[in-house]
Amino acid sequence: MMTKEAALIVGGGPGISASCARLFARNGMHVGIAARSPDKPVLQTLEKTHGVRRYACDASDPAAVELLFQNFVRDLGVPTLVVHNIDGRVPGIFRKGITEADPSLAFETLRNSAFSAFLVGQQAARLMRENKPGANGAKGTIIFTNASAALKGFPTSGAFAMACQAKSGLAQSMARELMPQGIHVANVPIDAAIGWTQEDGTRAHRVAGTTVDDNMADPDRIAETYLQLHRQHRSTWAFEIVLRPWVEKW
Repeated sequence: MMTKEAALIVGGGPGISASCARLFARNGMHVGIAARSPDKPVLQTLEKTHGVRRYACDASDPAAVELLFQNFVRDLGVPTLVVHNIDGRVPGIFRKGITEADPSLAFETLRNSAFSAFLVGQQAARLMRENKPGANGAKGTIIFTNASAALKGFPTSGAFAMACQAKSGLAQSMARELMPQGIHVANVPIDAAIGWTQEDGTRAHRVAGTTVDDNMADPDRIAETYLQLHRQHRSTWAFEIVLRPWVEKW
């Protein structure tokens, strides 16, 4: 069992995380997915259909993240692929101007996003640096899902921009430190609404509506990019890949 690759996805939902879990499992990996609410129907389905192991974890809590990795290693082995896929925004901070934003909600957004990325990246690095290099020369891959706010701070989005750009800085620092040690670190800003497949087969986003003519990012295609990043040879590692639909204005 422990001879197979093991992938851990932190942040569980029906979009990118679910797509990654399915793809990684189909490619022969043991897969674990962590969420504050691991009993979400989509995660239960992944367990039944793809053998994905579910974990409860508040990724902004250092002790909880440490315990998550301990349990994952016990169950599935040392991870060779870790995806941090947490947006981090809290409802009350959406579309709030700088003079209106609640400082406590801004702090919670930063903690949920960038701080949780730090905690997950730290635990992943501690384990991966002891791995033997695989066929592509890597000891492991750490991928951070990010957003367009990592590249530009939009109006009435100061807290989210702060969190996303902090995550980018973390990823860049980790890449410069860990790549020479054989650990591939990648930051992936997604400049788009993400339209995941609904029960009726359409792809939609809770705010942007139904996908028309591929105008939203497809989480299945995002997952393919993540797997390709993981499989890159160390002679051509990509650090940052920005993903956006062909019609996205940028």
